[in-house]
Amino acid sequence: MNFKEKTVFITGGSRGIGLEVVKKLAIDGANIIIAAKTTEPHPKLPGTIFTAAKEIEELGGNCLPLECDIRFEDNVIATVEKGVKQFGGIDICINNASAIVPFPTGSVDMKKYDLMQDINTRGTFLVSKTCLPYLRKSDHAHILTFSPPLDLDDKWFAPHVAYTISKMGMSLLTLGHAREFKKFAIGVNSLWPLTAIDTAAVRNVLGGENTAKSSRDVSIMADAAYEILSKDPKSCTGNFFIDEVVLRNAGETDFEKYRISDNELIRDFFVPDDVANELPTKTVTIYK
Repeated sequence: MNFKEKTVFITGGSRGIGLEVVKKLAIDGANIIIAAKTTEPHPKLPGTIFTAAKEIEELGGNCLPLECDIRFEDNVIATVEKGVKQFGGIDICINNASAIVPFPTGSVDMKKYDLMQDINTRGTFLVSKTCLPYLRKSDHAHILTFSPPLDLDDKWFAPHVAYTISKMGMSLLTLGHAREFKKFAIGVNSLWPLTAIDTAAVRNVLGGENTAKSSRDVSIMADAAYEILSKDPKSCTGNFFIDEVVLRNAGETDFEKYRISDNELIRDFFVPDDVANELPTKTVTIYK
């Protein structure tokens, strides 16, 4: 698959996993539309839509950075229309934007609860819905959502039920849209990391530098996303992929290159035990 002249619409994408994914696609010739809120530098979160666009353009890619809050329908519709006007269509929709408040019930106020629902589940639905008319016109249409395998083990719900509901909601959209959009030859899949990934969220919300050192680099998710998006959407749909599994199936054997340090790797939230136990990579579990 060559992504030359294919257009990618990504939510978030000003930093972290999202930016790494679209940079890899841009190197291969894709046009990138970054739809995200960050237009001004944040003291704890590096990068804006403009710095992200500059990084992509320095790699030889084309990028349109657009300020967008996916909680608001009019904003999303206008952003998609601007992107289509610039590049002529949309071939790939990546639902990357996500809010994370992984705390127990008593520590989650309703403003934060609503934020997670509005960005994670509702935002994914809204963006996918808005991109749908353009995806239907593409000869290589994909929706890729960064959300976990559907696993109803209560250990994933008890520690942070509000967050888990919002992420599983994204995955339920993959389940439903994969079947609904199959008649349009649109591949709809989810991708999730086996281990913690070194992102701003990990450093600022999930344990700081120590957790980051037990994580993998964002490039593993970019490599896995590239593999998925390269596949025929007619046959690659309805999957809940794990990054390492995708890459091992593609022939990758060197996973040491993704390590941040020699620390033991922390298994990410929501990775089922049977999946992790089948892999040679040893991880420290968060919940038992």
